[in-house]
Amino acid sequence: MRLLSLIVGCVLLATGCTSLQGTNDNGFIAGDQSIRIIDPADRSDPVDFEGTSLTGEKIRSADYRGTVLVVNKWWSGCTPCIKEMPMLVTASKELGDRAAFLGINIRDASADQGLAFMSSVGADYPSIWDVKGRAVLAFAGKAPMAAVPTTVVLDRQGRVAAVVAGAITGERTFIDVVEQIAEEPADG
Repeated sequence: MRLLSLIVGCVLLATGCTSLQGTNDNGFIAGDQSIRIIDPADRSDPVDFEGTSLTGEKIRSADYRGTVLVVNKWWSGCTPCIKEMPMLVTASKELGDRAAFLGINIRDASADQGLAFMSSVGADYPSIWDVKGRAVLAFAGKAPMAAVPTTVVLDRQGRVAAVVAGAITGERTFIDVVEQIAEEPADG
């Protein structure tokens, strides 16, 4: 029973769904909206994760190697997620083929609930349904993922290049960060 409690506690902490001090009324850990850019020489090994999309397809991070990948951890009941999602949709459209976008839905009761939200905001990029926290746990030790939302930019090698802890507050600033990473030499 103690092991089960420990596992449940770790999953909840990893997904940001906890009632620890410092959370807001909706039960998620708020970030400070800081953007941290990591120098290429200081980046760790690639982040490898996989999961099933909200539409049932298998998604693997390795399939995105060679492309800058924006990974956003979210769920449809998270107020900051709701506010930032239109900015991510705009960034995705403006960046075009300079970056791919991928969501990680951590809490919706069903994939259909997540899909309905994505459709309502015009998000046409895929999202992994990760209520068990497996994809999020792949970032452990590489990017702080406690805040909901959290957005991580992976470079073309799949390494963490930038992290936004909490909601994106400036669409233009975020696009500039992704463009900066996309302009890096291909060999890192």
